[in-house]
Amino acid sequence: MGFNVQGPMRLLCLLLGCSLFTSAASAATPFDRLQVPAQVTQRATQSLLLDIARAGERLVAVGEQGLVLLSDDGGDSWRQAAVPVSVLLTAVEFVDARHGWAVGHDGTVLHSADGGASWRLQLDGNRINALRAQQLEDELDALSLRTDTDPVALEDLEFALDDALFALEDGPSMPLLDVWFADPLHGFVLGAYGQLLRTDDGGEQWQTLGHRLPNPDRFHLNSLLATRSGDLYIAGEAGLLLRSRDSGQVWEALESPYEGSLFAIVEQDGLWLMGLRGNLFHSPNGEDWQALELDSSATLNSALALGEKLLLLGQGGLLQAGDQSGFAPLSEQRSRQSLSAALVAGRQLVLVGEGGIQRKELPAETAQ
Repeated sequence: MGFNVQGPMRLLCLLLGCSLFTSAASAATPFDRLQVPAQVTQRATQSLLLDIARAGERLVAVGEQGLVLLSDDGGDSWRQAAVPVSVLLTAVEFVDARHGWAVGHDGTVLHSADGGASWRLQLDGNRINALRAQQLEDELDALSLRTDTDPVALEDLEFALDDALFALEDGPSMPLLDVWFADPLHGFVLGAYGQLLRTDDGGEQWQTLGHRLPNPDRFHLNSLLATRSGDLYIAGEAGLLLRSRDSGQVWEALESPYEGSLFAIVEQDGLWLMGLRGNLFHSPNGEDWQALELDSSATLNSALALGEKLLLLGQGGLLQAGDQSGFAPLSEQRSRQSLSAALVAGRQLVLVGEGGIQRKELPAETAQ
């Protein structure tokens, strides 16, 4: 279950951690990063950024060393928000103009109630480890009292508890890789080694669910999608593909079209699944997958719906638009710096990735 250094930047950063960075904060221990605020830098817009979201009319981008950047003019100018940690932030999500969450290394969950202007540390790896150990211990005690207990289920819980107790000693080392909220109260965070946590009160309290997933090898959970029909999907390492049809209470493992790591799942005229080495699949229902050939073997990091087209973003500056009939480069590739996420602001495409923030004019055929 090792990390592939040729995979997308989120997992590359998982492997290399803060050795990528050179500021004073990067020399700190994992515990320090949770206590040291993000440093102000003049090169914030050229720094490694892994995700971007919209908070009403505001754009919010997140990335290395706790960077959170805000733009109120469609990406023309950016300012740095105050953030209480200096960990690598991997994903950001807003449910409205005010309420948002960002996640990252060391089990970090940050919450903003003012559109990203300020952030509060809501959860970290130390609390996740303690929560997981306590919850597993309680479930094991309850299961031990039952006369109809399945011995295999009991053994699985015992193993999970042993692992949780080890994590308590190891520290807050497991990164979170994605976040999704249905509304200001109900949401999920997920990440490395099968971590999945749920909150029903806006993040004040959390329940750990990873041990209940059909994921016995604790493969990394990379991306969560909520479809318009209400289904939830998780794409992960080693072709892991999970689905819930009851708001995340019960998850089922689906047959995957690919045995390699899957890094994103997107809804656009059906579902799209993408991963290592340019592997791209389409399904009308999440079960019958059809492979599509690209003229590139670059790993696909994410995708964005553009009108009736799908925009693919990947390693080496890959940026292609298309549909089930095929994909082509959106524009002439001028940079080999990898791209991780994007959104549309007016007639501009705002992209984030290895080189920070980029903007491109939207071609007419991709207008939304």
